[in-house]
Amino acid sequence: MTAATTDRATDWLAQAGLRPTRQRLTLAELLVGDGQHRHVTAESLYEAVQARGASVSLATVYNTLRAFCQAGILQEVTVDGSKSYFDTNTHDHPHFYWEEDGRLSDAPSDQLVILQLPEAPAGAEIASVDVVIRLRRT
Repeated sequence: MTAATTDRATDWLAQAGLRPTRQRLTLAELLVGDGQHRHVTAESLYEAVQARGASVSLATVYNTLRAFCQAGILQEVTVDGSKSYFDTNTHDHPHFYWEEDGRLSDAPSDQLVILQLPEAPAGAEIASVDVVIRLRRT
């Protein structure tokens, strides 16, 4: 990794008030080091760590991704109720889920129109709306 990659990752952690431990920095470099947004699963990020030759357990990857979500620098997107993707783009936006290869990608926000949401039940408020559009190749 380059100095720019490490600087970008360190800044990303600092903006969330997270201490740049070795494991956090390793994962942050893979997530945001090149300045691009990405969607990863814990398993795909773990594989990238292993390919890099770093020593981080799968449990640490899961725990760190959860900490990044709690700090507001990652967004968790759940597909099928059991598979979670983690998105470095934390702004509200819809996603395409490509069923054949299990890939998540951003969908154009400017083309999505939600005219009305149902009222939340008494004692509750709508915290967010997640839109995942499933795609199948024709």
